[in-house]
Amino acid sequence: MTYQFPTDIDQQVKDRLSTGRYHSEDDVLRAALTALGEADADLAAIEAAIDEWKSGDEGLPVDEAFAEIRRGQQQSSQV
Repeated sequence: MTYQFPTDIDQQVKDRLSTGRYHSEDDVLRAALTALGEADADLAAIEAAIDEWKSGDEGLPVDEAFAEIRRGQQQSSQV
Protein backbone atom coordinates (compact mmCIF):
# COMPACT_ATOMS: atom_id res chain seq x y z
CA MET A 1 0.00 0.00 0.00
CA THR A 2 1.28 3.48 -0.81
CA TYR A 3 0.80 6.32 1.65
CA GLN A 4 0.79 10.09 1.27
CA PHE A 5 3.07 11.20 4.11
CA PRO A 6 4.11 14.76 4.89
CA THR A 7 7.66 15.43 3.65
CA ASP A 8 9.34 15.05 7.05
CA ILE A 9 7.58 11.76 7.79
CA ASP A 10 8.26 10.48 4.28
CA GLN A 11 11.97 11.10 4.82
CA GLN A 12 11.91 9.23 8.13
CA VAL A 13 10.18 6.27 6.45
CA LYS A 14 12.78 6.29 3.65
CA ASP A 15 15.57 6.44 6.22
CA ARG A 16 14.12 3.40 8.00
CA LEU A 17 13.72 1.52 4.72
CA SER A 18 17.33 2.26 3.77
CA THR A 19 18.57 0.39 6.86
CA GLY A 20 17.30 -2.87 5.37
CA ARG A 21 15.47 -3.70 8.59
CA TYR A 22 12.13 -2.89 6.99
CA HIS A 23 11.01 -4.14 3.61
CA SER A 24 8.04 -1.86 3.01
CA GLU A 25 6.22 1.23 4.22
CA ASP A 26 3.73 -1.18 5.81
CA ASP A 27 6.52 -2.71 7.91
CA VAL A 28 7.66 0.72 9.10
CA LEU A 29 4.11 1.76 9.92
CA ARG A 30 3.40 -1.53 11.71
CA ALA A 31 6.55 -1.17 13.84
CA ALA A 32 5.72 2.46 14.65
CA LEU A 33 2.18 1.62 15.70
CA THR A 34 3.38 -1.32 17.78
CA ALA A 35 5.89 0.93 19.56
CA LEU A 36 3.19 3.55 20.10
CA GLY A 37 0.87 0.93 21.57
CA GLU A 38 3.62 -0.26 23.93
CA ALA A 39 4.34 3.32 25.00
CA ASP A 40 0.63 3.89 25.65
CA ALA A 41 0.46 0.72 27.76
CA ASP A 42 3.58 1.75 29.71
CA LEU A 43 2.10 5.19 30.37
CA ALA A 44 -1.19 3.67 31.53
CA ALA A 45 0.70 1.38 33.93
CA ILE A 46 2.68 4.32 35.31
CA GLU A 47 -0.48 6.39 35.75
CA ALA A 48 -2.19 3.47 37.54
CA ALA A 49 0.81 3.05 39.85
CA ILE A 50 0.77 6.78 40.67
CA ASP A 51 -2.96 6.58 41.43
CA GLU A 52 -2.33 3.58 43.72
CA TRP A 53 0.46 5.45 45.48
CA LYS A 54 -1.75 8.52 45.94
CA SER A 55 -4.44 6.33 47.47
CA GLY A 56 -2.02 5.03 50.09
CA ASP A 57 -0.29 2.04 48.50
CA GLU A 58 3.37 2.34 49.52
CA GLY A 59 4.52 0.09 46.69
CA LEU A 60 7.65 -2.05 46.77
CA PRO A 61 10.99 -1.18 48.30
CA VAL A 62 13.46 -0.21 45.56
CA ASP A 63 15.56 -3.39 45.86
CA GLU A 64 12.45 -5.57 45.47
CA ALA A 65 11.24 -3.50 42.52
CA PHE A 66 14.57 -3.89 40.71
CA ALA A 67 14.61 -7.63 41.45
CA GLU A 68 11.13 -7.91 39.93
CA ILE A 69 12.25 -5.98 36.85
CA ARG A 70 15.28 -8.25 36.44
CA ARG A 71 13.08 -11.36 36.70
CA GLY A 72 10.80 -9.96 34.00
CA GLN A 73 13.75 -9.20 31.73
CA GLN A 74 15.16 -12.68 32.21
CA GLN A 75 11.80 -14.27 31.39
CA SER A 76 11.34 -12.16 28.26
CA SER A 77 14.86 -12.97 27.05
CA GLN A 78 14.08 -16.70 27.39
CA VAL A 79 11.01 -16.47 25.12
